[in-house]
Amino acid sequence: MPTFTAPDGTVLAYHAIGEGEPLICLPGGMQGSAYLGDLGGLRAHRRLILLDPRGTGESGTPDDPATYRCDRMTGDVEALREHLGLDRFDLLAHCAGANLAALYLGRHPERVRRVAFITPSTMAAGLFATGDDRLELARLREGEPWFPGAHAALRAIVAGEGGDFTAIDPFFYGRWDDRARAHLAAQQGQRNDEAAAIFGSEGAYDPEATRAALGAFTAPVFVLAAEHDMNSLPVVVARFAALFPDAEQALQPGAGHYPWVDDAGAFVAAVSAFLR
Repeated sequence: MPTFTAPDGTVLAYHAIGEGEPLICLPGGMQGSAYLGDLGGLRAHRRLILLDPRGTGESGTPDDPATYRCDRMTGDVEALREHLGLDRFDLLAHCAGANLAALYLGRHPERVRRVAFITPSTMAAGLFATGDDRLELARLREGEPWFPGAHAALRAIVAGEGGDFTAIDPFFYGRWDDRARAHLAAQQGQRNDEAAAIFGSEGAYDPEATRAALGAFTAPVFVLAAEHDMNSLPVVVARFAALFPDAEQALQPGAGHYPWVDDAGAFVAAVSAFLR
């Protein structure tokens, strides 16, 4: 397993799969990169450099938990770039990894040749979905057999009444089938809850500064939303894409938060076309 050393001395790991030009990939949710797989077969087009964030996967645990904060982790991405000997590189970020990518763009815009945001979290830019946004999106799935229970749980969560978060899992996949359930099950126990709580904690983000930085970033940008994504709602992702001077936007029909799981062919076609 290849490793490198972060600025604070923490030993971090990454997985290199595929052939061709490197593509650094940042996972979300403060979990290891295993859930990304080979991004639906994207490895056939690029050499994927899948980072395990500090405290997750094969990476070491830092001595100081405060270094789990998103703004402090930008140094990990820069250390990986230096370790790989890349002057400029292509970047892909999923979910919460998009917050880290956004902050990295603010600090090192000259190092990123192009960037693909996949169903991104938009917290770093201060963009959030409302409860009504989520309930409106949920209604697209009302013909599904699991919808009544999942929708009741979602209504309770939106209303602040608690609710069973596992009951809304189907909303995060385009098809709630055996493949989706297996993908979700494989993630159980992989998340570092301590790190996740610190990642976006107070002081991690300066939304006004981030929006300004993204507005000044002129390299090619691709932003992929998914039609049924209850985590990164298309309406919010569109506002995120609009922050860039000229971002290419795409909406993957019938997909959820993990579009390479729902339709690998459509996902790889869209992302590889941008990277070319």
